Amino acid sequence: MNIKNIHIGSLVRSKVEEHQISIERISRFLNRAEDEIEMMYHARSMDTEVLLKWCKLLKFDFFRFYTSHLILYAPQSRIDNTAIQKGKAMVFRKSIYTQEVKDFILEKIDSSTMTANDVVERYKIPKTTLYKWMKKI
Repeated sequence: MNIKNIHIGSLVRSKVEEHQISIERISRFLNRAEDEIEMMYHARSMDTEVLLKWCKLLKFDFFRFYTSHLILYAPQSRIDNTAIQKGKAMVFRKSIYTQEVKDFILEKIDSSTMTANDVVERYKIPKTTLYKWMKKI
């Protein structure tokens, strides 16, 4: 799975095949013709309402791929991690990383594609967080 270039149609198709759901059932659930469903499998992106229906049908959160992409390729700055509540600044010190993001980064380090310092610099992940992940494997 390439988190940088997400092709949601192929991800949906692979989950459909994994669950062995018939095209007739999908067609009824989505209220779409079978040829429209086939077109969705080839789509690089799709409407969020349709994707939400796929999530419900397949009991899988496809939006997590986009969240992982944002964490890796558009990390929030320290300023963005603050929220205003009743006139006070509330600071969120912890970022939430999905298991897919952790696996992706650890795979980069294990395969020697990137060093730990490269990961810290490129994805702005705190060194202590990264070293905790590495210690657990």
